[in-house]
Amino acid sequence: MGPEKSLAAKKKLVEKELARVLSAEDSALFRAMRYAVLGGGKRFRPLLVFASGECFGAAPEILLPFACGLELIHNYSLIHDDLPAMDDDDFRRGQLSCHRAFGEDIAILAGDGLLTLAFEMMAGAVVPEEMRPRKEEAVRAISRAAGVSGMIGGQFLDITLNPARLTARKLDELILKKTGALIVAAVETGAVLGGARASERKLLLDFGRNIGLAFQLRDDILDSVRTGKRKGPARPDAVAFFGMERARWRLKELVAQAIACLDEASLEASELRWLARSLLALKEESGHG
Repeated sequence: MGPEKSLAAKKKLVEKELARVLSAEDSALFRAMRYAVLGGGKRFRPLLVFASGECFGAAPEILLPFACGLELIHNYSLIHDDLPAMDDDDFRRGQLSCHRAFGEDIAILAGDGLLTLAFEMMAGAVVPEEMRPRKEEAVRAISRAAGVSGMIGGQFLDITLNPARLTARKLDELILKKTGALIVAAVETGAVLGGARASERKLLLDFGRNIGLAFQLRDDILDSVRTGKRKGPARPDAVAFFGMERARWRLKELVAQAIACLDEASLEASELRWLARSLLALKEESGHG
């Protein structure tokens, strides 16, 4: 089975588990949570968890709670990003954003619910006794990535940085926190749960950073030609900073550097390679985000 088909099978596994954990109630709150999570999405972060863990023999049933936990955290962040006080977006993945469909109050609580449910899933993950330290380390890595030194810190930079004073270094810092942190955490989680050596883990972290930068660069390129998404007028943007031609060139370079990390680690990693190369496809997707 090639990497595209194997990843499609893993995506179905993730979709099934997400639907299961979000079916606990039929309240307005859970309906909003299901609306935000089950309405599409590439599931890029969960697939990175599986692809990374598979390099080191981690069992799918061990990886699944962490893969789904990361996706819940990601979707909580999208709900809050779309709020009027943040990006003020009316649409997400081709449908009304959560606060437009359910109201700001329920949307805020839906985001909060997804975040806490994510950690409930990961804390409750069943692992063999000898893997408990790895489980704890994975939860710590995801907590850091989701917090003030990661995604939340990046969101803060996004709303406070003046684009007129933006530098390439500051833009990379913003992207590596806001978008890249959870992507790096996904790759790291698979490596941790699979028992990767320190040298392998370091190169996979470098892979994740390159992919995190590439992922946001690709989104900014798509956003520059997307008509269905309204962008805030004063937010840092890679295409506005670099220009379209340089942005496209940089995207190719980042993907090449990511794959070079896998080569240096002597990992076959066919699924990680496929996910990296998928970022070079610059076309509109209904599963954006």
